[in-house]
Amino acid sequence: MSSIAIILITLAAAVVNGALGYGFSSITVPIALLFLSNRVLNPALVPIEVALNAHVLWVNRAALPLVVRRVTPVAIGLVPGVIVGTLIVARVSPAWLKLSTYIALLPLILLQAMGYRRPIDAEASAGAAFGGGVGVLYAVTTISGPPLALALNNQGFSKQEFRAALGFIRLAESGLTAVAYVAAGLYSRESAALIPWILPSVVIGVPIGAFVIRHVKAETFRRVCMSFDAWVVGFGISTLLRDMRVVDSAAAFSVLGAVIVIDAWLLYRYFSGPVSHPVRR
Repeated sequence: MSSIAIILITLAAAVVNGALGYGFSSITVPIALLFLSNRVLNPALVPIEVALNAHVLWVNRAALPLVVRRVTPVAIGLVPGVIVGTLIVARVSPAWLKLSTYIALLPLILLQAMGYRRPIDAEASAGAAFGGGVGVLYAVTTISGPPLALALNNQGFSKQEFRAALGFIRLAESGLTAVAYVAAGLYSRESAALIPWILPSVVIGVPIGAFVIRHVKAETFRRVCMSFDAWVVGFGISTLLRDMRVVDSAAAFSVLGAVIVIDAWLLYRYFSGPVSHPVRR
């Protein structure tokens, strides 16, 4: 994968992260996995995610005391999930790991593109179990923004509280994963060589995203980003199904076709429908 491609992909992803408070891996991973394996890509992204999430939490630190008790069960649940996810990365074959990553991401991305909202009433009891699932997902894919946003978006948080909660959980998961990757021996020179090409994009892209989101509707920006992601993931699934000879080459791209149809319908429904607002409790 060329250095220019890495720079452009991560710059776009950093803009999204600066705008929404998450999305760096959600944009980077589906595209980069077309060229790299999880074992090379993940260890390069996790240290950068630690810094990004620390920045999000620091910027929104004033709201942390208001949310920390509500999200601590999720953070506790991350521990076993991250351990399981790290073992999966270390032991599962790269091709099947890529395919599993794409398949896990697709419904989450489409739910985001759909604008799905459902409040969680039993936060304390559900938090640890949810954290375990998120921990597995993050350690395998370095992505957790979509499920966390789905879980937190309708919990009555203000914008700053939402970002503080997101930053707290994501700093915990990225920090735990960084330690787990060291213990599993997943860091390599190949992964380290990617970091110098990614860092400048993050430094430039995050402030741009913060500026952009002040001038566009956040919900529209998020849905368009998730729609783009859905197309990339659909293409990734189709390509892997063909290359791994799981299905016939022509039939493999029916997955991409189905994703395009579903996403086009979701975008049409959003842009042609009445303006809706998330429910606040």
